[in-house]
Amino acid sequence: MGKIIVAGIGPGSKEDITPAVLEAVRAADAIVGYKYYFQFIDSYVSPGCECIDTGMKKERERAEQAFELAEQDKTVVVISSGDAGIYGMTPLIYEMKRERGSDVEIESLPGISAFQKAASLLGAPIGHDLCIISLSDLMTPWEVIERRIKAAAVGDFVTAIYNPKSNGRYWQLYRLVELFLQQRSADTPVGYVRQAGRNEQEIKVTTLGEFDPEQVDMFTVILIGNSQSYISNGKVITPRGYYRERGDEGVKPGQQIMIESFRTIESELRNKDIPLDHKWALLHAIHTTADFEMERILYTDDHAVEALYNRVLKGEIKTIVTDVTMVTSGIRKGALARLGMEAKCYLSDPRVAEMAAAQGITRTQAGIRLAVEEHPDALFAFGNAPTALMELCDLIRKGKAHPAGIIAAPVGFVHVRESKHMVKPFKGIPKIIVEGRKGGSNLAATLCNAILTFDDAEQLKPGRDL
Repeated sequence: MGKIIVAGIGPGSKEDITPAVLEAVRAADAIVGYKYYFQFIDSYVSPGCECIDTGMKKERERAEQAFELAEQDKTVVVISSGDAGIYGMTPLIYEMKRERGSDVEIESLPGISAFQKAASLLGAPIGHDLCIISLSDLMTPWEVIERRIKAAAVGDFVTAIYNPKSNGRYWQLYRLVELFLQQRSADTPVGYVRQAGRNEQEIKVTTLGEFDPEQVDMFTVILIGNSQSYISNGKVITPRGYYRERGDEGVKPGQQIMIESFRTIESELRNKDIPLDHKWALLHAIHTTADFEMERILYTDDHAVEALYNRVLKGEIKTIVTDVTMVTSGIRKGALARLGMEAKCYLSDPRVAEMAAAQGITRTQAGIRLAVEEHPDALFAFGNAPTALMELCDLIRKGKAHPAGIIAAPVGFVHVRESKHMVKPFKGIPKIIVEGRKGGSNLAATLCNAILTFDDAEQLKPGRDL
């Protein structure tokens, strides 16, 4: 009984054929394959070797011919492009062996796959977890393919796309891009190579948002990066570790945990195309609450975080006034000391109880009235009491308060929404608002910390003052 060797001849360049495959070709009694591929091995075929070539979509016929020859005690090499085990002849040969009940020995010789060749030409796009998807629905229902696309996008896999487009299949690649953009940033790197390793080779690097499906065909392999991939000098790089090093040397363990938490949150955001200062506040809010609804309910005025940080840096904001002591406790003391600031809550001031009793108002309202008398231009942060926020709004309208900024995050069910609506009309005051009923002292404090550490946002490196 003979033998069938299923050999991957690589993507299309003689230099990319492995020595093991070349040796098998030289020793073969017969070679079976798609006729286009013989041009890459013809100089290695021995005289007298029987070469059987067929057209496209004749895979089953080729497999049957290989078995008929092997059962005549011949050594038969079945050639596929790339790696014969990846969308190639190897699975079919093994299935046919079982179907025929054949005793023919099967050997598989790996080859360089098209996605590997394309990756080498594009830089280093497959440095981490990878999946491969074929968009051909000839043998797989589109519903199954679409589920796999969604899983790849959600799972943050680097994704190689085979059979992306043909004359009859023009819309599938557009749908893939649509699905990926629901999970990935528009600036996700995309690289594609047409006719990899051949004379007609074309290489292109772009982004998911700029990618044009009309530029590819059936001879193109596409590689979509993950959330950590980036473009450098025209090459796509995917770091070997899920988080690439961003100057983390000397970082304490607690800060490292916070850094990795922020990077995880960033990778899971539904919308990554948001201004950096809003993103910085949002990452703080989600990190504190583990609530991704913050993407919907956290409101910031345009450039509010950045503008407030710049005023802090210039020494124009010296004081943060809070409605309750829990907010003050959550503001990082290291950041306050580094920037020459103080955080104050007036609830423990003995004048507050007297004023509240005398005027029939809440203690938090009284605290804000006293604060405005002494620090009318402070940054005000509210995490508990809607009445205190409403008091500040009233004092602003009366011209008695001129806050540098307002963080509006009171929590609860009575007057909470209304208090936040009251803040919005003050167009000249930078505002950060947690919409609706949600909020809390921890949120107000972390939003203060986002402002005080905005210079760490570019490197996504929180926790300096822990």
